[in-house]
Amino acid sequence: MVAIIGGAKISTKIAVFQSLIKNADAIIIGGGMAYTFLRAKGVQVGLSLVEPDFVNMAKELLTQAEKAGVEILLPLDHVCASSFAPDAKPVEVTGQNIPADLMGMDVGPKSLDSYRKVLASAKSVLWNGPMGVFEFEAFAKGTLEIAKAVAEATGAGALTVVGGGDSVAAVNKFDLADRMSHVSTGGGASLEYLEGKILPGIACLEEK
Repeated sequence: MVAIIGGAKISTKIAVFQSLIKNADAIIIGGGMAYTFLRAKGVQVGLSLVEPDFVNMAKELLTQAEKAGVEILLPLDHVCASSFAPDAKPVEVTGQNIPADLMGMDVGPKSLDSYRKVLASAKSVLWNGPMGVFEFEAFAKGTLEIAKAVAEATGAGALTVVGGGDSVAAVNKFDLADRMSHVSTGGGASLEYLEGKILPGIACLEEK
């Protein structure tokens, strides 16, 4: 099982990470939250989005994953910009460290190669959250390529589940929704389900 977790913040997905560490074989981390994890590993992230209060939690999650034998894949390179704007000029950064005057906006080609290799052998895939700022055309490639890789995994027989508004928006934008096993707009609900919480709607049905 491979989980792909992206989006802006680690703070909203701590319980999900803890659940996935118990169940997944590999976790691909992208989006804004990746920079908090990279900071936790001592990587320079420039102006990238970081949640300083959760750097220690990110360290703890990485330690838990290592102890459980779960492979964690973080960005190896980046597509950056000097400002968060749709017309910002993309700047490729070929290593993990991001210069002080740039912010990470998407994952780079080396990152995508490592992600594709893991997804190619997956039997099941859970995807929640984009890899970058896919709403801006110059920074959409990472999310597009992940969507293609998940679609290819589906074609090879993997069970693939895409959950969450941004992830669904991405697969719809790239016309790949019909190549996934299941697409759900209930991102928060699906994450709570993975955390092991009881969902009220399902509980009602089970009672009857």
